[in-house]
Amino acid sequence: MSRALELRIPPVAVTLLSVLVMWAISGYSRPLGVPLPARASAALLLVVLGLGIIVAGGKSFRTMRTTVNPMTPDAASALVVSGVYRYTRNPMYLGMLLILLGWAAFLTSVFAVIVLPVFVAYLTRFQIIPEESALALAFGDDYAAYRAAVRRWV
Repeated sequence: MSRALELRIPPVAVTLLSVLVMWAISGYSRPLGVPLPARASAALLLVVLGLGIIVAGGKSFRTMRTTVNPMTPDAASALVVSGVYRYTRNPMYLGMLLILLGWAAFLTSVFAVIVLPVFVAYLTRFQIIPEESALALAFGDDYAAYRAAVRRWV
């Protein structure tokens, strides 16, 4: 059953679903009382940082002329190890997590924060691990060396 979810739901859809769930459950906890300007500033900073990391990751893929489609990792024509990929193997997913963290900061809800580890666990199990398997098959020792040198998230 769990394999049925592998590479089935686009990460952007998982992110948007997480946004909705965070918003829905935030009403069940009392806001932390952070003034709007402070929480809006923190949220904006995290969202801009997340978007910047996503754009940098996409640019690295385009530079190497390989697919950015996360649903078909076996279509990768090049192993991207430069740019932001020197620091994290999954910058686009890290960027999505930072956007969600920004949303949680804006909501100032303890319940909203609970979604973050669920997001990480879901993406790791159903998106990243299958991607890693496909990349290991396609790029062998080069991918193994990269995987040993660079962390999955940060």
